[in-house]
Amino acid sequence: MTATAPREEQLWSRCAGCASLLYRKRLRRNLDVCPECGAHARLGAPERLRQLVDPGSLRPLPDRLPEADPIDFVDVLPYPHRLTAARASTGLSEAVVCGTATIGGHPAVLAVMDFRFLGGSLGCAVGELITQAAERALDDGVPLILVTASGGARMQEGALSLMQMATVSQAIAALREAGLLTVSVLTDPTYGGVAASFATNTDLVLAESGARMGFAGPRVIRQITGRALPEGFQTADFLLRHGQVDMVVQRRSLRGRLMALLAATGSGRPPRSAVPRQESAPRRERLADGPATEPAPADRDAWDTVRVARHPGRPTTLDYLDSVFDGFVELHGDRLGADCPAVVGGVARLDGRHVMVIGHQKGHTTAELVARNFGMASPAGHRKALRLMRLAARLGLPVITLVDTPGADPGVGAEEQGQAAAIAENILTLTVLPTPVLAVITGEGGSGGALALAVADRVLMLEHAVYSVISPEGCAAILWPDRSAAPQAARALRLTAPDLCRLGVIDEVVPEPTTAAHDDPAETARRLRAALLANLLPLLDVPTATLVRRRRQRFRRFGAARATFRAGVR
Repeated sequence: MTATAPREEQLWSRCAGCASLLYRKRLRRNLDVCPECGAHARLGAPERLRQLVDPGSLRPLPDRLPEADPIDFVDVLPYPHRLTAARASTGLSEAVVCGTATIGGHPAVLAVMDFRFLGGSLGCAVGELITQAAERALDDGVPLILVTASGGARMQEGALSLMQMATVSQAIAALREAGLLTVSVLTDPTYGGVAASFATNTDLVLAESGARMGFAGPRVIRQITGRALPEGFQTADFLLRHGQVDMVVQRRSLRGRLMALLAATGSGRPPRSAVPRQESAPRRERLADGPATEPAPADRDAWDTVRVARHPGRPTTLDYLDSVFDGFVELHGDRLGADCPAVVGGVARLDGRHVMVIGHQKGHTTAELVARNFGMASPAGHRKALRLMRLAARLGLPVITLVDTPGADPGVGAEEQGQAAAIAENILTLTVLPTPVLAVITGEGGSGGALALAVADRVLMLEHAVYSVISPEGCAAILWPDRSAAPQAARALRLTAPDLCRLGVIDEVVPEPTTAAHDDPAETARRLRAALLANLLPLLDVPTATLVRRRRQRFRRFGAARATFRAGVR
């Protein structure tokens, strides 16, 4: 071999995915993603940081810790010899690099693991460094971003390594209590104790395309079960389908996605002096004293309204997210094994203010309706909504919900998964959620499935929407001789917006265009946007304790006023 052979070899790299021979400089320009097959090569921590943070902004945190071999572990080599070799080959002190930096101008603390260093294993030093990074984020009042790459706990440190799972988790809990965002970015691979602790107990979990994550590795699972694993098992796409990550992001988009999330969630609740005071005193009085007194639109036949509310062309939550809000970033998964397609949610902007938007999603075509289960949420959908509500509260973001569902999923599977308890938990949580909540009934508001997103400080309703304890057909089947009495039941249920405004169930009716929302979606979006701003801005001025107290009072008064409501609708 000639003397130039090693240099020539460094100029080229073979893709582990498609075996293509790639020019190394071209591969590096493509962020170490194969331009032929899209395979994402593993990155060391220094290169990962260069790709993510603003140039010149990184300030490394101290990483010099006392030498440790806590249990005098020896296998083929003494543990200290393995540490020395890992440091020599990587140039790192340990399997994580921590520092402060900015991403798109937004400050954060980062802890980036490096799989090259003893498989990115979690030992006492790694646990201590990540904990110190979390404490620095807490002191600075900035988000913490973890980039994971690990085979699990470091066996050479025995049970002390196991304890690091709890140590780091406690540090993340402190950030949650302080209302500071925590984000983990899963890269390939993330397994064992890291996967079962700080890789998945952060507020947001992103997976880089090609990442794999699980508690036990595929080989261990095959050995224990003796079964072949399904195609794509534990991959990023598998995790997304099973509701375990918020999103899958290609490497070239990862920095931009983190920038968007930091911009949305790092702002928190705006200073009170920065919130425009555009609403009159009477509006503020109504927030405390009860339903709005503006005249409701003219009454229409209830059954006709039901049919309009169910029209397949009626704008959906995703339509409104595109037309009313800006910069929507969808977040997925209930963290327990599913991602219900009937509920969508994520961070967005409303007139420049960051909010959390959660809503039922139906669709327009038959295929879309079937794929979204006609907007009927499973327990996983309610748990996803609950997760996003709690996240919004921690970050000081107002919650806006868009309700459009015939009701919760009535299937056997939903019952097996605790549908009743899932709805009850949402309702209970919303009654005390320490952030403004604004709900809008945009189409159908069916029973407990609707209420699970509609326990709010202000409840708005589009003019041709409906909101009811039961569907007209269901009511007719129980109380009338046959389902053909559904129109009569609709009228009896008092389910239209004018009815509900008079009853105090809703606070305001949002007028639709002359015909209906589906005939002029753009004008409907304009009116809805104006109504949301008019109702949200006063809520931002209300102290949290007062906000929660008023919300509780709002729903308490329905019990005391039940007889009055009954008498008023005869």
